[in-house]
Amino acid sequence: MKWTRDSRPRRIVVISTGGTIASRWTGSGYAADASGDDVVATAAVPDAVNVEVVDLFNVNSSRMTTGRQLALLRTVHETLADPGVDGIVVTHGTDTLEESAFFLDLHHSDPRPVVFTGAQRPFGTGDGDGPGNLYDALQVAATVHGLGVLVVFDGLVHAARGTVKTKTLASDPFADPSGDRLGRLGFGQVDVEREPERPAPLPLPATGRPAPRVDIVMHHSDADPLLFDAALAAGAQGIVLVGTGAGNATPEMAEAVAHAVDRGVLVVLSTRVASGPVAEVYTGGGAVDLAAAGAVLAGTLRPGQARIALLTALLSDTPSTERRTALLRTLLEGPVRSEPALAATPSHA
Repeated sequence: MKWTRDSRPRRIVVISTGGTIASRWTGSGYAADASGDDVVATAAVPDAVNVEVVDLFNVNSSRMTTGRQLALLRTVHETLADPGVDGIVVTHGTDTLEESAFFLDLHHSDPRPVVFTGAQRPFGTGDGDGPGNLYDALQVAATVHGLGVLVVFDGLVHAARGTVKTKTLASDPFADPSGDRLGRLGFGQVDVEREPERPAPLPLPATGRPAPRVDIVMHHSDADPLLFDAALAAGAQGIVLVGTGAGNATPEMAEAVAHAVDRGVLVVLSTRVASGPVAEVYTGGGAVDLAAAGAVLAGTLRPGQARIALLTALLSDTPSTERRTALLRTLLEGPVRSEPALAATPSHA
């Protein structure tokens, strides 16, 4: 489906959070310090698009926290409470963009788009990619409806779910290693090749609640449960175990998982492999034993997004461990939404 816009002006709000797109040289490295207005001033704006800027915070995204992600989530919802807003663009650092975008997508029920973008090269450089990415994100935000939260980079459109940073420095850093892109841009059109798979969106988490601790522990040759147990001792309410292969570890790790689950801690099993699903294939501490111990398999979600699903389940108002576990399974599996995408003015080529 090719999406094109009619001539009606679109009102797009850019929420600036920092990242490389806002980073300038500090004398020893780059750090985010350019304002949202400064970032927007570097980019061309699509015809009939009116831009407003919200400076939410200005950090390198390696410093992202649950508190900041909650602030971003609530700012997006407050912005969309205005019916005159047609869409939102979030400028964000690429290090944790995949986590923030997925977190917002799990709570996004509005047909109006939220589009994440950023840059791989810093603000103000002659070969900077930020201005082009921002132009494309504005174009997408002004055009599509009903597709949830999106990631736009290097002329490509990705669904939030499953999309991770796969390249450290290249201009096309994002992809879903286990799936296909959502679409692409070209010649003033947004070409959407498939609809994203999304679970039913959740309400916003309650305010005033302390963020739960959710840790990630990596399995490797010679690994033992020491770090897993340390996460428990530190008060983790959820742990993502990053297994080898299709999700494998050791019998000792399976025992540690069972102990954690008995204490009411949610455990998700992901993998360090770049693509493909976690699967119950092996015993001897493999996914068969880890699942029997109570770990919930992450499907094709990589560790960062598996952690976001776990965090979201813990932030929900679900009253019991059993129900939180059931919710977690739904968030990890991500069933296809039954309602079709809502077009602003789609045209078929």
